Amino acid sequence: MRFVISATGLFLAVIMFITGIFVVDQRQYAIVFALGEVINVIEEPGFNLKLPSPFQNVVFLDKRILSSETQEPDRIITAEKMNILVDWYVKWRIVDPKLYYISFGADEQRTQDRLAQIVKASLNDEITKRTLRQVIAGDRDSLMAAIKKKMSDEAKQIGIQIVDIRIKRLDYVEQVNASVYERMKSERTRVANELRSTGAADSEKIQADADRQRTVILAEAYREAEKIRGEGDAKASRIYAQAFGQNPEFYKFYRSLEAYRASFNSKKDVMVVDPSSEFFRYMKKPK
Repeated sequence: MRFVISATGLFLAVIMFITGIFVVDQRQYAIVFALGEVINVIEEPGFNLKLPSPFQNVVFLDKRILSSETQEPDRIITAEKMNILVDWYVKWRIVDPKLYYISFGADEQRTQDRLAQIVKASLNDEITKRTLRQVIAGDRDSLMAAIKKKMSDEAKQIGIQIVDIRIKRLDYVEQVNASVYERMKSERTRVANELRSTGAADSEKIQADADRQRTVILAEAYREAEKIRGEGDAKASRIYAQAFGQNPEFYKFYRSLEAYRASFNSKKDVMVVDPSSEFFRYMKKPK
């Protein structure tokens, strides 16, 4: 009888020992409860002991970096009262398991909802201080740093550390799209007008330069032509002078032929001259 009792006691002890052993993974925290009260938080991996249920229970929490993101874009108003839609994601991890469990228990959805509230509040606080241009084309790093700092202060109160927060996408609501399109259109029109005016000015400059070069070329050509003509006339004069000096009568005869050619160039020309004048000297029969 005593042997049976001893064996039974040993068996129960073994069962209690086996059911009291639990393993903490390196990616987890372990929270040990006794009758609903937290009595220990285990952060290091390895084998651990506890009393069997229902005396003590263990809840495991994830130690890794986790992600949360928007299911639907958040509508936020900028400093100039423009509505924009913001998609975001946040990286976070549990740093105070006990405080986290007190805040949310083991309900991950409650954590996601609370993080979404914190992110939206932080985005509202920072984006409402900035214009649409500053949010879109400004210093995005400083904006995200300010949002992360504001979130971190609230996250500490629920046992969470914010690792990173990023905006995935910014979009406009319909009325903002129209105003942005008109602003882009006016900007492109302004740039086009500037290019046209610059092109017209360049065109006038090129035309003026071409006209100047044409005038210079024509002037130089006329000067060169006059120079050549003058040289030709001077040379002709010298030839005439030499011919006149060598044979004056031949020179007079040659000049008379030129005068006849010029006078009778057209059949319609009419000239009244005394037949006995010196003009017809070389048309008369020699005596």
